[in-house]
Amino acid sequence: MPNFRYINWSEYGNLAEALAEKVRANEKKYDLVVGIARGGIPVAMVVSDHLNVKIDFVNVKSYNDIGKRTAPRILSTLTEGVEDKDVLLVDDLVDQGDTMSFMKRFLMEQKPKSLETAVMFKKPWSTVEPDYYLESVSEWIVFPFELGEVGRQRSEMEAGREAP
Repeated sequence: MPNFRYINWSEYGNLAEALAEKVRANEKKYDLVVGIARGGIPVAMVVSDHLNVKIDFVNVKSYNDIGKRTAPRILSTLTEGVEDKDVLLVDDLVDQGDTMSFMKRFLMEQKPKSLETAVMFKKPWSTVEPDYYLESVSEWIVFPFELGEVGRQRSEMEAGREAP
């Protein structure tokens, strides 16, 4: 079982603000922030607010359980067009990089003027290097909006190990 790092709401807010400020300080102008749902929604909202830029979301599923990945697939997609726009793709973290790579390919097919990425956390083994990130971490990050979900999954994992 991985080591877990729990992020509370206060820390989450501070991290989202710090990422938004890091992006803003670069002084690049974006036309659209695209958040990757589910975890990228709150941080993308903060970033778009700080940049005063329109926001949209793509719902992508790539995990079934703690540490159990599936091939990324889009559940719902953009309402805004990205063609000829400077786009910032935002998520809470990048682990292996499959979802971020998948989304970069998906968005590049729509011919944006530019596409950059921002996350709060990246894993050292990620195949994707975000343009903006706050911290490289090895732990399994548990965000405040997924406490119940992760708690249930951890209980199920531990019960499975204890069974004869």
